[in-house]
Amino acid sequence: MIRSPSAQNSTSTDPSPSNNVQRFEVHRNWLAITHSLPISKWYYEDTSEWTLDYPPFFAYFEWCLSCFAQYLDKNMLIVENLNYDSKSTIFFQRFSVILTDLVYAFGVKRCLEALKISNKYQKLTGTVSLLFNVGLIFVDHIHFQYNGFLFGILLISLAYILEEKYIKGAFFFAALLNFKHIFIYIAPAFGIYLLRSYVFNKNVREFWILKIFKLVFVVGACLGLSFGPFYDHIPQVLSRLFPFKRGLTHAYWAPNIWALYNFIEKIATVLLKRSITGSSTSSGLVQEFEFQVLPNISPLATFAVTGFMMIPCILAVWRNGTKESFLKALHGTLRTWLQAYCCESSIQWGGGFRDLRLSTCEKLYLLGIPILTLYEYLLQYLLNFDKKLPFLPLMLCSVYCALGVLYFYVNYYIQFLFDKRGDGKVKSKKDQKVIYHKIKLT
Repeated sequence: MIRSPSAQNSTSTDPSPSNNVQRFEVHRNWLAITHSLPISKWYYEDTSEWTLDYPPFFAYFEWCLSCFAQYLDKNMLIVENLNYDSKSTIFFQRFSVILTDLVYAFGVKRCLEALKISNKYQKLTGTVSLLFNVGLIFVDHIHFQYNGFLFGILLISLAYILEEKYIKGAFFFAALLNFKHIFIYIAPAFGIYLLRSYVFNKNVREFWILKIFKLVFVVGACLGLSFGPFYDHIPQVLSRLFPFKRGLTHAYWAPNIWALYNFIEKIATVLLKRSITGSSTSSGLVQEFEFQVLPNISPLATFAVTGFMMIPCILAVWRNGTKESFLKALHGTLRTWLQAYCCESSIQWGGGFRDLRLSTCEKLYLLGIPILTLYEYLLQYLLNFDKKLPFLPLMLCSVYCALGVLYFYVNYYIQFLFDKRGDGKVKSKKDQKVIYHKIKLT
């Protein structure tokens, strides 16, 4: 009921980028590719700039959808019909997202059952907060993606692991990676926890080599089913899944540490009056850029930094070996949601802004968000900056949110690493408020 009107109100056939036609075209093109071309050409087709760059399981998913789409409008399945957005096409794409949200709903149900929350009010609050997560509704049903479907698979995997059904949990997580490889960043936490709590757990009465064989078989089976049909094209598939030529932050900066790195480079270039040869990081183009002041960041360097930042967290999971430490290590998935919405539900349902006990710095940060919005929708036009500096609103938003994300990340990491009990549980109501408001801030 909530998702349907959200999708309907955001539907538009206006080809302007502001109306999210880009996202529709991405998935329409993938429907056309998987339906019209032999499987050997799926990862080579480049008629559209929105080439297929998700793992094979998602490509099979698009093919399944295309089998139904042909009965509504066959023209959407023609590769050459770029930016095709008939009402039937948009209706089908919107409905497919709503339908696959059933997987997310099932995942929420399974995970809350696995957590064994005895308090009915907390369980109800958790259910409502997860099912009606505003951010997820915006991204999937107004912007248009299938994140609910993917998070549903993640929650099912977590539920099985919490229930100590490790092989089933490993299977669903391996399947998830073959749907969308962005989840690979939490794979180390899964791997270490499975080794700690299953393979080397003496309470599980099986020979450890047999346990490893089971895990390897399950993961290998998923990889075989996924990549098997593309055996002769693995290099091409991998080049699509890891498109390093798109640059450090893509055309639009995600709010992370590299957005701050780009921002520092931009400011330094202006202050030092360096001439920019070619396109800059704020040109909105998808390509690699040469930094004029700061060192260039290679793909290997990003892997190294990411891996290094994971080490303390992974070691903590290995040392503690508890379900709580594992869930907290996933950072930003189920545990953070439940701590925010369940453990301190009294704040959300009437505690008010003062009860969040935000510091002065945090309050000022929150007050800056409406100022950014005011600039984007009003001030830039009054100042005639919309033509001179079209990328500025996006850059400011990315950098500002990156500061908030980094602040939360550091605070969360410190709280996780210095929890001496290692069970991840919060001692006092004050501690619950601290965790809650930092998550809420993000």
